[in-house]
Amino acid sequence: MRRAVAWRTPALGALLPLALIATWQIAASAGTFDVGLWASPATVLRAASATVRDGSLAGDVWASLQRDVAGLAIGVPVGLIVGTLLALSRLGDALLGPSLSAVRQVALFTWVPLISLWLGNDEPGKIAFIAYAVFFPVMLATQAGVRGADPQLREVARTLCLTSWQSLRRVILPAALPSIAAGIHLALVYGWLATIGAEYLFSAGPGIGSALMTGRAQFRMDQVIVGMVAIAVVGMLLNVLAGAAERRLLQSRGL
Repeated sequence: MRRAVAWRTPALGALLPLALIATWQIAASAGTFDVGLWASPATVLRAASATVRDGSLAGDVWASLQRDVAGLAIGVPVGLIVGTLLALSRLGDALLGPSLSAVRQVALFTWVPLISLWLGNDEPGKIAFIAYAVFFPVMLATQAGVRGADPQLREVARTLCLTSWQSLRRVILPAALPSIAAGIHLALVYGWLATIGAEYLFSAGPGIGSALMTGRAQFRMDQVIVGMVAIAVVGMLLNVLAGAAERRLLQSRGL
């Protein structure tokens, strides 16, 4: 019975996309809309097959993922450190908290002119943009998790005569792990969106965002839709993998 339900749920979820694709193909075949502005599913499928065969799609996905990982590798650790500092240090919170709160209100894309001026329009600028996008979710989640740790745990650490570093590593951070894991999960989502945005806003280069821009410039709507589907598929896979890793981590900690 459970196996039947497990199969039924994805099948039901696929009904609406399949119905929309069928309607889309029928409308394109009937000439309801201009296929030059909105390619038919058959045309999109041929374009997807061509990009898979020549390796261009895989190359663009790989380039985007590399940028995403590089931005995460910078933004996540910095967010962890700053969030922990704000939660544990009243002085640090007083000095940095108001400024970070003000900066957080500024829309992400408004930083593009400054980032491009400071770091250029190539890879450093793109990676800095992604790192900035993932910093705040991790910082806020870490701050909330560390600050919300059970005070009794701190008393246990004092009773055991643990040093500040030992208390942080063995007591406080493990207690804050659910919040931190949720923040990193959210950062993965923001990071992927920022990756595509960076490829749009900074200089051209390999990547899915760049492929979309090329398709738009060449009026290749089939190429644009292939890129959109690739972005959605990769984003869904990242979300599923992050969710599975988060659950496994928390289960291993007995949380």
